[in-house]
Amino acid sequence: MAVETNMISYNEKAVRTFSEQRGEPAWFQELRLEALANLNVLPMPKPDKTSLTRWNFTDFNFDLHNEASSAELPEELKSLVESKTSGKNVLVLKDQQQVHASLSPELKDKGVIFTDLQTALKEHGELVKPHYMTEAVKADEHRLTAMHTAFVNGGAFLYVPKNVVIEEPLQAVFYNEQEGAALMNHVLIVAEENASVTYIESNMSSGEKPSVANIVTEVIAKQNSQITFGAVDQLANSMTSYVNRRGVAHRDAKIQWALGQMNEGNTVSENLTLLMGDSSYADTKSVSVGKGEQIQNFSTNITHFGKHSEGYILQHGVMKDSASSIFNGIGKIEHGASKSNAEQTSRVLMLNERARGDANPILLIDEDDVTAGHAASVGRVDPIQLFYLMSRGISKAEAERLIIRGFLAPVLSVLPIETVKEQLAEVIERKLS
Repeated sequence: MAVETNMISYNEKAVRTFSEQRGEPAWFQELRLEALANLNVLPMPKPDKTSLTRWNFTDFNFDLHNEASSAELPEELKSLVESKTSGKNVLVLKDQQQVHASLSPELKDKGVIFTDLQTALKEHGELVKPHYMTEAVKADEHRLTAMHTAFVNGGAFLYVPKNVVIEEPLQAVFYNEQEGAALMNHVLIVAEENASVTYIESNMSSGEKPSVANIVTEVIAKQNSQITFGAVDQLANSMTSYVNRRGVAHRDAKIQWALGQMNEGNTVSENLTLLMGDSSYADTKSVSVGKGEQIQNFSTNITHFGKHSEGYILQHGVMKDSASSIFNGIGKIEHGASKSNAEQTSRVLMLNERARGDANPILLIDEDDVTAGHAASVGRVDPIQLFYLMSRGISKAEAERLIIRGFLAPVLSVLPIETVKEQLAEVIERKLS
């Protein structure tokens, strides 16, 4: 039976009450209500070769009232909060309630803001409003962005003032445990001129009741700033996930993405970087593992507007069981973006006959004086490699695991964030076991 994606059980009164209970400013509530009104008239997104007709985007609970506490966190999250190193600058939300927040006094003195979205709206609304759903993502793009705007129930705000360079990474953890709880997360990162920051996030969930993750991230890199964004997504099989991460790089700015896409349920993921300024730069590296009967669609897009801009895409995916995934890599150079460079590589490894992976390299070039190139491959485990390892006394399962490690190593080894590498290695081992 098809899921009716326009059948939302929440009305204007419910959204308005939720917003008022959270003490949100009037402009934010107006955005919610406008998006809610447009929900049923906006079309669903149409990811390439993936039909969303039967996907659950409506069965969720976004109005959460549980009293979360750090004592109730899983052991791995407790150790993170209590760590003397990684716990220095950490934000933790459990079921969209902030349970831990720490920021070093040195960064506070420099004007750095790192807090949950609800607090940011109350205390730093003048910094949030100019960038929220204005530059990178628009509420009326399609039904899922409108749904996110109407029902957003958590997230984070990171602001780095002009000329502030942060050496140590800042980390956010979003953990959903409540059955049926929606993860409507919005992360907004703004780096002013000449600023630099590394941000890492983990999205995790448990539970068996169907629910929805509708995650939007906006990364704004002002002139000559640098933002490195790392993420490990490991949401449960019960979650249908829509992930929209976008960046805007102004003149001489640099955005680097390191993404581990390890969800257990059906997932649509969009990663778009707009190189607006001259000499802007983007680099996206991602790894994905699919298993069971998962359906996934990953689209990575770097669009060049500025002259001398550079964009690089590297994505590797592994499919096992009956999982299927689409990997779209899109390098687009707009007219006027002369001397730009768009490069991409996509590779997919399928572990058995039922698994399926498609790698689609796409170059859209509207300017003559540019450099552009792509490479893509889709294949199965090499039987010669498998035979060689087994002939050395290694079991078939362990031989496959070694081959997969070697396949993913070119991406993992160049990820710019050490903690993301470590998290990904653990999740990959767990998914492939």
